[in-house]
Amino acid sequence: MTAFTQSRVMWMRGGTSKGGYFLAHDLPTDTAARDAFLLRIMGSPDPRQIDGMGGADPLTSKVAVIKKSQRDGVDVDYLFLQVFVDQAIVSSAQNCGNILAGVGPFALERGLVAAQPEQTRVAIFMENTGQIAIATVETPGGKVCYNGDARIDGVPGTAAPIPLEFRDTAGSSCGALLPTGNVFDEVEGVRVTLIDNGMPCVVMKAQDVGITGYEDRDTLDKDNDLKARIEAIRLAVGERMNLGNVKDKSVPKMMLVAPPRNGGAVTVRSFIPHRAHASIGVLGAVSVATACLIARSPAAEVASIPSGSRKTLSVEHPTGETTCVMELDENGAVVSAAMLRTARKIMDGEVFA
Repeated sequence: MTAFTQSRVMWMRGGTSKGGYFLAHDLPTDTAARDAFLLRIMGSPDPRQIDGMGGADPLTSKVAVIKKSQRDGVDVDYLFLQVFVDQAIVSSAQNCGNILAGVGPFALERGLVAAQPEQTRVAIFMENTGQIAIATVETPGGKVCYNGDARIDGVPGTAAPIPLEFRDTAGSSCGALLPTGNVFDEVEGVRVTLIDNGMPCVVMKAQDVGITGYEDRDTLDKDNDLKARIEAIRLAVGERMNLGNVKDKSVPKMMLVAPPRNGGAVTVRSFIPHRAHASIGVLGAVSVATACLIARSPAAEVASIPSGSRKTLSVEHPTGETTCVMELDENGAVVSAAMLRTARKIMDGEVFA
């Protein structure tokens, strides 16, 4: 196998994450060659990723692979790849709703979608889970605009808004919203909700694993006893969630919830899965917000839920909050979720292995 040595790439911030955006034909078609190249350009495995583009954090070691779609009603196909920092692993086992925020602008920049005069809706097929999201991108004068007044917690300053709408995400990885069929299960002595509404998550009360749920990221990352306990739970639920052996997988995410403190619906401390998240992933927030709406779940027991069939749930996290707008049907089931994200083009050029 001949080593792949360079590729055209655009580096972008998407939501609260950052990574490389590639056209599919700019990467090797052979998966092993592609993964070897991505590990090399990120500088993995190395905790500092000193010899690559990665930022020594799972949130900045991500890749989007994009191509024009052949599916009816869909503009582009998007494959998300998580490049591990300190392990030689490239995983396609999950979506990333933050990196998703940059897919629409990237597709427009690369000419995969024709820009409209004011705003352009981009229909995106998420290859990891077979679901579709709609991104609305600001395109005044037919060009992508990254400047604006939208603000999301975890990102300094403001940028142009990029609303994302998700439909039919329930069970996208696990086969069902609640893969065990239970509102909660007891695992390793802890009541947990195993849920997948776009992101496989294990949701539990923070107090049930010995913390308050209001700790900062550094404190959580230094708590080896806590991390060992929640990892034991994570490993125990892989088969139950139809994910198989999850030892070397980036899912499920671990969500520790507590009552809100700042006027939101719930407070979350998220592990992704072995490090504490600075905020929370987009689809992880959707899954947690959904868990809050399920009676008798651990999340519902600590959450403050507004009335009505359209619910705006603010999910509080270490660096602020993420707002989910949830649409419910007559039976109280979530039928769609919308999130506000932003993105920014950082670099366009070539990257070398």
